[in-house]
Amino acid sequence: MAHADGAKRLLCAIDTVELDTAISLAQSLGDVVGGVKLGLEFFTAHGPAGVSAVAKSGLPLFLDLKYYDIPNTVAGAVRGSFELKPFMMTVHIAGGPAMLRAAMAASFRLADRTNGRRPQVVGITVLTSFDEDDIEAVGMKGPITDQVRRLADLARASGLDGIVASAHDIGELRQQCGDDFTLVVPGIRPAWSSADDQKRIITPAEAVRRGADYLVVGRPITRSDDPPAAARRIIDEMAGGAG
Repeated sequence: MAHADGAKRLLCAIDTVELDTAISLAQSLGDVVGGVKLGLEFFTAHGPAGVSAVAKSGLPLFLDLKYYDIPNTVAGAVRGSFELKPFMMTVHIAGGPAMLRAAMAASFRLADRTNGRRPQVVGITVLTSFDEDDIEAVGMKGPITDQVRRLADLARASGLDGIVASAHDIGELRQQCGDDFTLVVPGIRPAWSSADDQKRIITPAEAVRRGADYLVVGRPITRSDDPPAAARRIIDEMAGGAG
């Protein structure tokens, strides 16, 4: 994809079960970031109604539920997102080519109901909390970079819009997948924040330099005393990587 400009590339991960907190964060960030990510924690607590309440902020919605099931079920889940109008959603690439193709077909059917607008479907490669020991423990073939590249090839061959991957892999993935493939990067930590539970992290500027399209940042923004100011600080760092 063509790179989004500036703040549009920064997505804030609102990982909380507190509805009022999520709504307040989204409202405060409405003029700052390019969208908000809501995931399993929030969706399990509040469901579609809670997602809709946060979406009233007007920010684009990244629905990060990481679908992984039989093809028909995943296709139904994608179709079921119609009322929420996400601009992007996630599936696990490990679900296999039939599941991935079913998700994409459902996404294109949504376009028929929304005047051509449909959610981008991006695939989860390897979770950023994983390290080499974790890969071995779950029976994947390491090293991590090789597994990520295999899954990226499968995602592209199956028609997905892009993938979610660690910024450490982004440089090679950009060459492998081309410029028209969306690369979404979580595990972003500014130099001034803590790593928390993320093992494969990188700074905003470096992620941009390596070719990331979207950067997903949570706790450095959401746990700040001034979330909009923290987001603007990250956007300034991103601008340094784009130079």
